[in-house]
Amino acid sequence: MSVSTPQPLPTRRECPFDPPGKYRLLREEDPVSRLAFPDGKVGWLLTRHEDVRALLSDQRFSSDRLHASSPVRAVPVRRGEPVFRAGFFISMDAPEHTRYRRILTRWFTTRRMRELTPRIEQIVAEHLDAMERSGPPADLVPAFALPIPSLVICELLGVPYEDRAAFQDWTSTLLKIGADDDTIFAARDAIWDYIRGLVDRKRREPDDALLSSLVHDPGSGLTPEELTGVGLLLLVAGHETTANMLALGTFTLLTRPEQLQALRERPELIDGAVEELLRYLSIIQYGLVRVALEDVVIAGRLVRAGETVVAALSAANRDPGHYPDPDRLDITRPPAQHVAFGHGFHQCLGQQLARAEMRVAYPALFTRFPGLRLAVPPEDVPLRDDMAIYGVYRLPLTW
Repeated sequence: MSVSTPQPLPTRRECPFDPPGKYRLLREEDPVSRLAFPDGKVGWLLTRHEDVRALLSDQRFSSDRLHASSPVRAVPVRRGEPVFRAGFFISMDAPEHTRYRRILTRWFTTRRMRELTPRIEQIVAEHLDAMERSGPPADLVPAFALPIPSLVICELLGVPYEDRAAFQDWTSTLLKIGADDDTIFAARDAIWDYIRGLVDRKRREPDDALLSSLVHDPGSGLTPEELTGVGLLLLVAGHETTANMLALGTFTLLTRPEQLQALRERPELIDGAVEELLRYLSIIQYGLVRVALEDVVIAGRLVRAGETVVAALSAANRDPGHYPDPDRLDITRPPAQHVAFGHGFHQCLGQQLARAEMRVAYPALFTRFPGLRLAVPPEDVPLRDDMAIYGVYRLPLTW
């Protein structure tokens, strides 16, 4: 790939568990490379671990996606309507972003996750019981990987779980790269109206879940619109990411029997296994975007104010300059600061929740079904290549 000629974001994978192969070439020859965006603008792509971490902790770059270009599709904008509404704090900078994080952090601490773990264990056991009763074969996505984080985030937020089919469908539309503008607008309106109605209901019928607590907390100062945006963001992020990690991580381990055997023989490796799967798979497959607020030099390249920079998380997490033998899954690998949850001020708020769910779900699944295996050839497992969150659409298993 030429240093001087802007190229579109690499998306073609040679292996379902590896990032696009072109990332390796870029990381070696042009780690801060010119990137051509679908809206016709030109920006930059970062593929080294060091540069990605530096970008994500640099306040000279903005997370305001209103002024950023998307690396895989032009973000649809409806006249007279903001792209990101109130409360959608991942697209905000300080001090607005700081204010939201301060209000929400207490709900996602390590201590809170420890308190929540017995309930996660109960939910996992109930879904394994149902799989066992139904017998093989089973599709892990609807039977296990999707309902567990969905039920957990619904209980945490106070969202009726019986409405999951609707909000999962809306979420899938919003994350689909090839969805047309009208379909995206309809899904965006529908999920916004749903959460807005839920906020109103919590005002009339309070409970002890997160959303209701924010509604009735005079100290939060959040407007109904802000509460809606916060609820929408937490609901979408709280089930999509972990669901895909559970399914894709299971797929990965089933194709790496020596790693799965090591985990079965040494259950104490689970924490390291979760971190290694997060690094190895990096399911935010198109990276994170930032916009330069001023001229900034990155690794000798001048990024002009207003240009969009894409941090390729999957490339950074396979950087041989940071990880020995990075393309090998090794659940005994020492911790090495992966960027699967991002880095810096915007590092994922719910990362401890995701970790808690994976630490419970993986061992429970493989313990319950010691003969677990794929029910189809690996090449027949359908991949979510067309989604912002990578994973599998189905994972047929038997035992």
